Amino acid sequence: MIATILLSFGVLFLAELGDKSQLMALTFALRYRWWVVLAGITAASIAVNLIAVGVGHFLGATLPTGVIALITAVVLLAVGLWTLRETIHTGTEDDEAAEQDSGARSPWRVFFMVLSAFLLAELGDRTMFAIIALASSHNWVAVWIGSVVGMVAAGGGAIALGILLGKHVPERAIAIGSGLLFLYIGAATLLSAFAPGLGRLTEYAIALLAPALAGAVLWVLNRRSTNSASRPALPNESVESGSGQIR
Repeated sequence: MIATILLSFGVLFLAELGDKSQLMALTFALRYRWWVVLAGITAASIAVNLIAVGVGHFLGATLPTGVIALITAVVLLAVGLWTLRETIHTGTEDDEAAEQDSGARSPWRVFFMVLSAFLLAELGDRTMFAIIALASSHNWVAVWIGSVVGMVAAGGGAIALGILLGKHVPERAIAIGSGLLFLYIGAATLLSAFAPGLGRLTEYAIALLAPALAGAVLWVLNRRSTNSASRPALPNESVESGSGQIR
């Protein structure tokens, strides 16, 4: 049983290194409290790996990965767009207030957001198929324990990196980077599910178009906002404060 636990741990840990799930853990850690993110990842890992070993040991069937991948991509793209939308209304002078809002956000809300995102992302992922294969020929309890620990360990490493970066990067830059990363992960999820023949490098290259396009739009909007704020007021536009008279 110990050998099976170590085998499952090694397979999951190595499979998660550099995977989209680890990138998600890094992105969440940049925005929210690390312990809430880690708790969400742990709960999702327990659930998704229990499903995987159940499928491998008891059912011998697979899940509708195409539908799950589509839902996952939609969720990630929506989170990315929402995050970028918030940055449009947040100026650089509001960085401190934005940081306080990010840190004070309801832990339960963040927990369920991380839990649902990871649960959807891992269902039907390549790591799940690895667990199904292991559970079909090994002790399913040992496979489940090892896979959960391996997934949490990989996520913990990404969270540690997010904490390190968060101490040296402004909150507004973190928000923009997080939004773009979510868009990238969502686009990559869609491509891996519906165009598996592209190959990893091609898939990742095409997925970069989504954050690149969003970044260009955000840059244009910020330029317009900056130009409007810096444009000198015309004589007919200036209103004397408190008098109600137009100068």
